[in-house]
Amino acid sequence: MNLSRGEQRVLHVLAQGGHIRHDHSTRTRIIAVHCVTRDGYRLGDCTLGIFARLRRKRLIESHDGGPYRISRAGRAAVRPQPDNR
Repeated sequence: MNLSRGEQRVLHVLAQGGHIRHDHSTRTRIIAVHCVTRDGYRLGDCTLGIFARLRRKRLIESHDGGPYRISRAGRAAVRPQPDNR
């Protein structure tokens, strides 16, 4: 699967234990996303467009309205790096 550099960067953070928090305007529309690393830092590369592409490709998923995490398909799609766990 072809992934852009930004998508790969976000998937690496999620593969290491990070998550994506989302803000709603109403209960149906997501207006802002914040990618948080496992150490609590915020990744600035995660935009609403990258979030939408990852969600459309089913590389990230949310359970019961919680934060978005990497899916099984996302783990298979991310390129291996020495620092991934």
